[in-house]
Amino acid sequence: MDLFLIAADDVCGGLGPIVSVIKALFNIIKIFVPIALLIFGVLDLAKAVMASDDKEIKGATSKFIKRAIAAVAVFFAVTLVDAVMGLVGKGEESDGGTNSTSWSACWRSR
Repeated sequence: MDLFLIAADDVCGGLGPIVSVIKALFNIIKIFVPIALLIFGVLDLAKAVMASDDKEIKGATSKFIKRAIAAVAVFFAVTLVDAVMGLVGKGEESDGGTNSTSWSACWRSR
């Protein structure tokens, strides 16, 4: 494991901890934000159903749909940014991917 960390630090040239934190935040956002949005949507919908008010159920359904769309958008936005960050340095790798100083090599190593 230590060998991997040393190699990753060599690839990132001192940016290793920053890249690690960013990737960890991306994973947290990708997992927990959509789940939280869907849980809050389900709770609002459950409250409205228990209240037995048609107007409140319709409003909660609308809010749930908006939250579900937001959850999907957050997931795909973070996934897209992660993919783009991995591809940013691909143009630098003219030697077939063996360039150990490129941004994409650093991003992939974390």
